[in-house]
Amino acid sequence: MFNIWKFFSSKGWMFWKRRRHLVTFLAFLGFFNIYTLRVTLNVAVVAMTSFYPVALDNGTVVQIQDFNWDSKTRAVVLSSFFWGYVCTQILGGWLGARLGGSRVFGFGIFVTALLTVFSPPLARVNVYLLVATRVVQGFFEGGTYPCLQALWARWAPPQERTLMVGVAFSGVPVGTVLGLQITGLIGSYLGWSAMFYFTGAVGLAWVFAFWLIVKDDPGKDPHISEHELKYIRDSIGNSETEFNSVPVKYPWKKIATSIPIWAIIVANFCNTWTHYTVLNQLPTYMNDVFGFDLKQNGLLTSLPYIMMGITMHFCGGLSDWLQNKNVLTTTQVRKLFICGAYIGQGTFLFLAGRSQTPQGVILSLIGSVGLESLALTSYYCNTLDLAPRQASVLFGLSNTAGSLSGIISPLLAGFIVTDKSAEQWPIVFYTSSCIALSGALFYGIFGSAERMSWSVEEEQARQNKHVENN
Repeated sequence: MFNIWKFFSSKGWMFWKRRRHLVTFLAFLGFFNIYTLRVTLNVAVVAMTSFYPVALDNGTVVQIQDFNWDSKTRAVVLSSFFWGYVCTQILGGWLGARLGGSRVFGFGIFVTALLTVFSPPLARVNVYLLVATRVVQGFFEGGTYPCLQALWARWAPPQERTLMVGVAFSGVPVGTVLGLQITGLIGSYLGWSAMFYFTGAVGLAWVFAFWLIVKDDPGKDPHISEHELKYIRDSIGNSETEFNSVPVKYPWKKIATSIPIWAIIVANFCNTWTHYTVLNQLPTYMNDVFGFDLKQNGLLTSLPYIMMGITMHFCGGLSDWLQNKNVLTTTQVRKLFICGAYIGQGTFLFLAGRSQTPQGVILSLIGSVGLESLALTSYYCNTLDLAPRQASVLFGLSNTAGSLSGIISPLLAGFIVTDKSAEQWPIVFYTSSCIALSGALFYGIFGSAERMSWSVEEEQARQNKHVENN
């Protein structure tokens, strides 16, 4: 049940014979690129602000740095991406539903990759140009997560949905791992500018392949088999005509008063806080407290994400199996995975703050990030459980809250850690621990996977309208 090869092949067919699996694989590569692009600056900022020796004409060796940024300036640079990112979550979900998830997803990564290539020269001109570039990158990438919900709503059968989403989102830890490793190596040998050029070029190459292959609806894919198309249609219960002939309506008053929606919003905020605390701060923390250089940082800070990549596949398969075999209800699965993950993360983050050795910190964060995949595979699908038609916009709403934590977390860390001391850094981990535990409590009480009554009513009204129009 957890064999990923079985997911990508059946009766000797390679995965590209199943177009839904090819879409999943290319979405995986998309998230891989998103996170290699994101971690580039997280690793590069260490090299950009570190001292290195330079020999003068008279033979004197002096220590210089490319950018004399204090902790608060670094915090602004790292958080600026989310200033734009927070603005387009709901818009991205709406555009995904209206224009197609593949177009919005690809265009968001295209702009991010293109601006990544231009980041080094802009940074050398002025730090505020780099900040502005990061804001624009965040603005265009903000719609990538929500808009993909529109793609899953058309391509992912419910009995495979969690696994398909899990496989696609495993591109997050894989991209993080390889991004940390590759950018660290590139920066060590070719300089920090080369990090941006390399990841930007790879991202641009992926965009053109994705746009060429992936269609927004299975019915538009010229290479899909009749058997697979029928299977998807029968499983999801929609046709392309039903999706597009009558626009989706959003009963905002009912959405705003739906407690399960708020449970997803809180879950997203807490998960994003812990995720970006580790992602943004770990390279700097290992350098400040333990004196790790760029290559050491790239290796050790990638270990938590290796664990996340492994557990992501396992968790998606386990979730679908528990539901398909009626071992647990969908609501019970969502609560078990999300609450269990946050309780474990809170515990491990507390231990990371207490650890006095690099090995202890890394082991604690391996546990924390590894457990994150339990929550990711569940709350990414939760909006599809509650309201499939509105899922992309609802996920955009929850990811807006998550984006706010991505802004606040590095800024708070920058104000807490002002002198790079080992005494100040644990406060960052203790804060994240409390937030994770609070998320477990809230979702455990209010979370649900039952279809919202207003979503059923809206779907019935759309179907009636479709019948009237024809």
